Amino acid sequence: MRTRSSLIAAMAALAASVSLPAHADQVFNRIATFPVASNLPEGVDAATPTSSEIITATEDGDTLVYSDSPLGAVGFIDIADPKAPRAGGVVKIDGEPTSVVVIGAKVLAGVNTSKSRQEPSGNLTVIDIASKTVESSCDLGGQPDSVAASKDGRFLAIAIENERDEELNDGEIPQMPSGNLKIVSMKAGLPDCDAIRTVDLTGLSEIAPEDAEPEFVDFNDAGEIVVTLQENNHIAIVNAETGEIVSHFSAGSVTLENVDTKKDGKLSFTGKVENALREPDAVKWLDNDRLVTANEGDYKGGARGFTIFSKKGEVLYESGSAFEHVAARLGHYPEHRNKKGIEPEGMEVGTYGEQKLIFVGAERASLVGVYEDTGAEPEFIQALPSGIGPEGLLALPARNLFVTANETDLVEDGGARSHVMIFERTEGQPAYPMIQSDNDANGLPIGWGALSGLAADPKTPGKLYAVSDSVYGGAPAIFTIDATQTPARITARTVITRSGNPAQKLDLEGIASDGEGGFWLANEGDLSKLVPHAIFRVDAEGEIRQEIALPAELVAHQTRFGLEGVTTAGEGDDLTLIAAVQREWGDDAKGQVKLLAYKPKTREWSAVRYPLEKAETGWMGLSEITAHGGKLYIVERDNLIGDAAKVKRVYAVSLDGFKPAELGGELPLVEKTLVRDLLADLKSASNGYVVDKVEGFTIDTTGEAFVVTDNDGVEDSSGETLFIRLGNIAAVN
Repeated sequence: MRTRSSLIAAMAALAASVSLPAHADQVFNRIATFPVASNLPEGVDAATPTSSEIITATEDGDTLVYSDSPLGAVGFIDIADPKAPRAGGVVKIDGEPTSVVVIGAKVLAGVNTSKSRQEPSGNLTVIDIASKTVESSCDLGGQPDSVAASKDGRFLAIAIENERDEELNDGEIPQMPSGNLKIVSMKAGLPDCDAIRTVDLTGLSEIAPEDAEPEFVDFNDAGEIVVTLQENNHIAIVNAETGEIVSHFSAGSVTLENVDTKKDGKLSFTGKVENALREPDAVKWLDNDRLVTANEGDYKGGARGFTIFSKKGEVLYESGSAFEHVAARLGHYPEHRNKKGIEPEGMEVGTYGEQKLIFVGAERASLVGVYEDTGAEPEFIQALPSGIGPEGLLALPARNLFVTANETDLVEDGGARSHVMIFERTEGQPAYPMIQSDNDANGLPIGWGALSGLAADPKTPGKLYAVSDSVYGGAPAIFTIDATQTPARITARTVITRSGNPAQKLDLEGIASDGEGGFWLANEGDLSKLVPHAIFRVDAEGEIRQEIALPAELVAHQTRFGLEGVTTAGEGDDLTLIAAVQREWGDDAKGQVKLLAYKPKTREWSAVRYPLEKAETGWMGLSEITAHGGKLYIVERDNLIGDAAKVKRVYAVSLDGFKPAELGGELPLVEKTLVRDLLADLKSASNGYVVDKVEGFTIDTTGEAFVVTDNDGVEDSSGETLFIRLGNIAAVN
């Protein structure tokens, strides 16, 4: 069995190594993004944390219903017009809702009311959809996790997890009391609280058999329930009518090849993980005889992919590292979380036309993989960007829609809120990804992310270069981009080196061609990390040939918000490097930052002051600078995200008016002209929320302008990289 699984995984990895489809007859594209905080009741602080975890829909498909654990509520979203979702309000619940289903006119929510993990309790709460009121509840005798309804509406299955305490005994199990499965009979559309049956799941698994930890449940058309026991690495099949266990089996293990195994700031897919326990989270039936699991891992394992089993426990398909490689090519690989990789957690199955599709949500990659069920090896169709931490996935084939619920809310850190995202299946081409990488010479993904600076090749139209910032400090790199293709392709990665070894203490934020095959790189310093404020010159192989430190009179006033872009003006002895400082330093007037000028021939520094827009909240700063056609084009932005974002703009400063003065004296203030407000571009690029880090801008030899965003290496980020083509610069404004 293990040999067959490994062979299938290798075939899947090979299939995923080819280009993503350039065209598909039917594809999903995001049409709307709904911030869950929009559903906060009147009078509640807008900064109150919210979440959308598990999501379902009313039977007509016009209203989405989701569980909001932090708020202690069940939320509603009106999607009668799916391109313009509207807040439908919330129903507050006494407890923490963990899952929701809809039967007829009622929402049935599993609610956790536990005093502690050692004293678990919970109930099944009934909510009337029309009146949005709580009508009744059934005591469940434990902490519910997943809830599912049978296809005919006769039964509910509820996984009573009684989850372990990760702080107790280092999280080791067993931790009593054990969980179990509840089967609830429905009468006239309501749960029969007096006829709830308990299915004992202890004694089945090899791992902690006395402490069953059921996680997720689903029904097939034959009225059978599949339940995953995640920490126990086990799966059971239960007959809903009789409550008997039909079969049960270990979820087994996978040996993973070509995966990133070290949290070292490098994206290197050459490692190996022996016998990783699958530890499945979500599970869905593909038909009455096959089921598919998302192998997140939560205890000792995590197999980074998904598996198709027969209901007897035969492994029919194992994705291995293939899905993870897809994420890596799209810049969505979370290097800082590589113990369990991308952590596939969510799972959904839906039939659209003649295609049965499998949707796999990767929590740490913030990505959903879409595959067609072929009956054998699934065919990869596309990947969907999905906010931060996709948890709930919902197929709505009758409306040609697909929905994701993203549980993470970073409001306390000023980050993105929890969002529900709506995708429509139509003819056309996928809007995402906008940029992706090819394979390297060994057939493995060119790992990338956190693109923080952009430059054009001085000779070849559509050939661009980007740098990654300190997120990948273990292997800082220059990426070669072919922007003549859609999506744009990262065709090569050149690691920056000192004496042949990957350079340390770099936070690259800007790049410019040196006209001789090499590059000038702007390094943003951070005194606390011994990272210098400097400009580096590297050759075509990435070897550092020169380091230009900022002068003492500048460094005396430094902050960590240093150089964010570099460009060149003039030639020969008149060559001047011009660098943008992101924010005010100690000697700057409030609302003014420096544009620095350095002449390599004479080693002279000078500067001007640049006027920033006023920031009502957050801060304002510069992200990029590029010279073209007698102008300096400068990206100015706030650090705000989503609906709070106000300033993401390209301004121009005439080089004729750029007269830098000697440091230490009065510096002239330049005049700027608005070239492009990028907010509309960011909103329409993929119908997501506005991201904060517009970090790269350049213009190629034909005058075509390009913008790229920094995805922070998927650290507290959706992982989305927007690569936007603005058209010819002469027509941009």
